[in-house]
Amino acid sequence: MRSVKEAWKAAVSAAVVDILAEKGADAGLAASVIPESPPDASMGDIGFPMFPFAKALRMGPPQIAAAVASRLSAGSTPAGTAKAVGPYLNVFLDRPSIAAASIAARTAGQSYGRSSSLSGSRIMVEFSSPNTNKPLHLGHLRNDALGESTSRILRANGAEVMKINLVNDRGVHICKSMLSYMVYGGGRTPEDEGKKSDHFVGDYYVKFNDLKKDDPQAEEKAQELLVKWEAGDADTIALWKKMNEWAVGGIRRTYERTGISFDKYYYESQIYMTGKEEVQKGLASGAFFKAEDGSVRIDLSPIGLEEKVLLRKDGTSIYMTQDIGLAIHRHVDWPFDRLVYVVANEQQYHFKVLFHILKSLGYEWAKNLYHLSYGLVNLPEGRMKTREGTVVDADALLDSLRELAMEEIQAKGREDAVENPMETAEKIALGAVHYYLAQATPSKDMIFNPKESLSFNGNTGPYIQYMGARISSLIRKRDKGEGKAGAGSIRPELLTADSEWELVRLVATYPEAVEQAGAEYNPAIIAAHLYATAAAFSKFYHDEPILTCDDPDLAATRLALSEAVLVVLKNGLELLCIPFLEAM
Repeated sequence: MRSVKEAWKAAVSAAVVDILAEKGADAGLAASVIPESPPDASMGDIGFPMFPFAKALRMGPPQIAAAVASRLSAGSTPAGTAKAVGPYLNVFLDRPSIAAASIAARTAGQSYGRSSSLSGSRIMVEFSSPNTNKPLHLGHLRNDALGESTSRILRANGAEVMKINLVNDRGVHICKSMLSYMVYGGGRTPEDEGKKSDHFVGDYYVKFNDLKKDDPQAEEKAQELLVKWEAGDADTIALWKKMNEWAVGGIRRTYERTGISFDKYYYESQIYMTGKEEVQKGLASGAFFKAEDGSVRIDLSPIGLEEKVLLRKDGTSIYMTQDIGLAIHRHVDWPFDRLVYVVANEQQYHFKVLFHILKSLGYEWAKNLYHLSYGLVNLPEGRMKTREGTVVDADALLDSLRELAMEEIQAKGREDAVENPMETAEKIALGAVHYYLAQATPSKDMIFNPKESLSFNGNTGPYIQYMGARISSLIRKRDKGEGKAGAGSIRPELLTADSEWELVRLVATYPEAVEQAGAEYNPAIIAAHLYATAAAFSKFYHDEPILTCDDPDLAATRLALSEAVLVVLKNGLELLCIPFLEAM
């Protein structure tokens, strides 16, 4: 479809250039020939607005559209017909040829929708970055879903992708969990309490609030514990290692459950001292300066901000110092063309400053650093707070959704229709969460409503999974000899109904959606396309007989189109980290 659009754009641009030249106007204005999608299929398949040329040509847009249509009719054009419809030049494509191309997607399998638009690019994507004082929560799920799906989309567009995770395994917040365990733990283990290990550690972080009530010096003691850790105190390090192993082990189990993976892990405890040497180099080169109090700073007035401290007056580093060193270290590790940080929008200032600092240090690749900023995810009842224990735990949320999905399977008497009801319920739960998180534009805050996410109707993951299962059922019935589709021939020219053409168009434009999502780092584009495709298939299924069609050729053609839709749904769900289901 993209090649057809581009061919028509070239033809229309050439006609506009000729008309501009005849009127003595600037031919460069033809760059304003931009294809749009008409709001109604009856108005055509591609629309070109003529408003941009009215002033230069001193003509009304309807007259320009008519002149362009006339010129196109006199020459050779791509498959289809161009007509002037008011101020627009609308193109009606040759439907049989587009339908044939869409149906061919059924045999393309996993390769359908993939492109080479980012071929040759090496893109590093950092996401998740959990703390080892608590399990993953709903906010992490949004980060993980965004990072994983973006990585998959980039790979689908030909990029070489390195997925990395920076585990925040040091700092006073970790020491608070440790101190709380020292007071209340009594040497118990996750196995002793029958708890998932990251939840076991997280409970002690929440209990630190109780410790503060019992001991007014708790905050100071946590700081003292951090000093001991940095000094290498043996007992402190031993406890830190044990609790970190519990936390990271549990978190990795959640990653495995949700289909999230990484190519490399970095640990803050191993790299928190990096960057100091780079700051000293910047001081020597004049990129930074030493303030009167002895601290090393950078002047941020070129980007409209105030000075930023990079080394304190006592020579100690700050979080920014670490990120400077880590970015440089990563480029040495794996020379990337672009590094994408998937981090909440609360850190926009941090990354604006970080990118400017790295450019100031002379690193050319710094111009290709990108902050994939996303909004907060809250509950209908308000914002989550970890210390108060009001967060939505990721595992508990998935367990709850799985139970609800299982109840739905049982209520509909579908236990025998699915191979493993509990496994199917788990996959429905994952589809509910990942789709709900993906369908929102990353930059926007969102409210997660668990019951809405699990609905089998509307813009949800389970709805799209169900449409895939419905098509799979049709194929199984065909393979068993039901209906006439197996005896017919595929003839794309038979697809003349509006509901058929809408599916043809959506299958044809799926590769464009994948390419756009990769260019914009926006999985919501894929989600929107999948929902539109699933909804269009539902209408088509309702309006047009498939297996029960009297004409074997039409039955075979409609089923072939359904198989092409199935390829789009399978591939799109894979990009969004959503399991596909053969039966529901």
